[in-house]
Parts: sequence; C-alpha cells; structure tokens
Amino acid sequence: MTNRLETTLSGIKFKNPVIPASGTFGFGYEMAKFYDLDILGGIAIKGTTLSSRFGNDLPRIAECEAGMLNAIGLQNPGVEAVVAEELPKLREVFSGPVLANISGFSKAEYVAVAKRFDETDVDILEINISCPNVKCGGMAFGTSPEAAAGITGSVKSAVKKPVFIKLTPNVTDIAAIAKACEDAGADGLTLINTLLGMRIDPLSGRPIVSTGTAGLSGPAIKPVALRMVYSAALSVKIPIIGVGGLSSADDVIEMLSAGATAVQIGSANLINPFACRELIEELPVKMDEYGIASINECIGRSLE
Repeated sequence: MTNRLETTLSGIKFKNPVIPASGTFGFGYEMAKFYDLDILGGIAIKGTTLSSRFGNDLPRIAECEAGMLNAIGLQNPGVEAVVAEELPKLREVFSGPVLANISGFSKAEYVAVAKRFDETDVDILEINISCPNVKCGGMAFGTSPEAAAGITGSVKSAVKKPVFIKLTPNVTDIAAIAKACEDAGADGLTLINTLLGMRIDPLSGRPIVSTGTAGLSGPAIKPVALRMVYSAALSVKIPIIGVGGLSSADDVIEMLSAGATAVQIGSANLINPFACRELIEELPVKMDEYGIASINECIGRSLE
C-alpha cells in the first residue's frame, strides 16, 4: 500500500512531510523519551558552527503576542563534538533522514563545517545564511543575492550531499535571493528563518532581550512565511521546505499548497513536545475531510 503522506527531497524519501525545525528539537535524541521518533519525516538538528559557542548573554528569550522572541546566539558544542557525540546518540533512536543545520561567520567556516558533515551519515546539509558576515559589517549573508550565491556555490563545490539554503525573511525581495541560490547550485531551500522583532520592558524602558532585537517566531509569522514560500516557489524549480508559525495539519496543508514539498515545525515544539507527533496523526484525518488522496496533491496548488 502506498504511503499517502510520503514526500521526496533531492531523491531522499520522507515518510511524511513533517520535520522538527533546527533549534527547537535539540539534537533529536533528547525527545525520544516522549515518543518513537521514527514517526517523524525527518529531523533538523540544532545549528552547528565550526567551534563551540556559549551563545548570547541572558536574557535571550521573551514571550510576545502569538509568538516568541529568541536570541540564543547559536549555542552549540562545535562540529567535532556534534559528529563524535550527538549524531551517534541520535542514530540510536532515529533511522529517518537527518538535516545538519550549518552556520558560520565566514565563507571558509561554512565550507569547513559542511565538509565535516559531508563525511557523516546525515542526509541533507541545511545552510543557515542568516548569520552575520563579519567581513561585511555584520550584515547577514542571506540579505543579498550575491552573498547568498557566494556561500551556496562555495559549499556546493566542496560537498557531495544535497545542499538546502535556509533563507532569512529580513529582505526586500526573497524571490531574487531564492533564484540566486538556485543558479549557484542549491538543491533546495528552507524558508523562512525568524523575523527581526523587539520587546521593551515598560517599567525600565529597556529591551527585554540582551541583544535588543531578536528573532520572532510562532503563529504570528505564518502569513509572512506563506507569502515568502509562495513567492520563492514561483521563481525556482528546486524543492522548498516551508517553516514559520506552523502548528496544525491545516497549517501544513496551507504551506504545501503555497509551494513547499515538506515543512518544519518550530516554536510549537517548545509549547508541546508532542506537537509533531500529533500533527502527523492529524494529517490523514484532515486529508480525508478535504478529499485529498495523497499529500503530493497539495504541493503547489496555489501556484496554478
């Protein structure tokens, strides 16, 4: 019997389109105490850099209406520790596709981390180009087509595994950046990352998060994420993983209809550790309600 939830990214089969987003699910194995992780379509592990990072000073999280702000600052033990310690623990409890989320502060760092993961059994290299380019005054690599293409081309030329570029929404023309990544050889895209936001303590008049501004995620950003995935899907032919404010089966169907081939679930995991499992269980019920035989019927319906 055909699996009606199955989707494919770069030739890799996912039993369903639901992937916990990087930074909201740890390195994956920590969640195995809650349920069997093999129900998941895939797992995007915590963002990894070349060297270990403590992250930003506290406080680095703030609640807000319909979402949350975070400025964790890429806290992680560094790529060698992830490869030696974290990935083996994940593989003890999960047999599906793994996405390694990669960050860096120079082109050389991105390439070095990607090459190290390319030697492992991860399935997709997800390159987070929302990081600040220290050589260009701190502007994120993903805010210009030229910089995005530069990172994409450099990583692609150094590795064999599929490369998905995770795009920042803090830009004027997401379609132009998506097309630049495709032209530079990207195998796929993930979008969106968090939107820049802010909270201020009304008593002190000071920002609540130590960094001042921080990344907004949660239900508030879903309409923006849908619009950006839709715009990108109109401009590229490579697959897109849609992420941003998704927390229900209806949300997933919306995102697939906008042009995504799979989705990532982020902040919902922080509210409810069973969110992904419940969503996967809910999908066939909603598909029956809407007369959808296969999840592939949803992909790109809004683009027609």
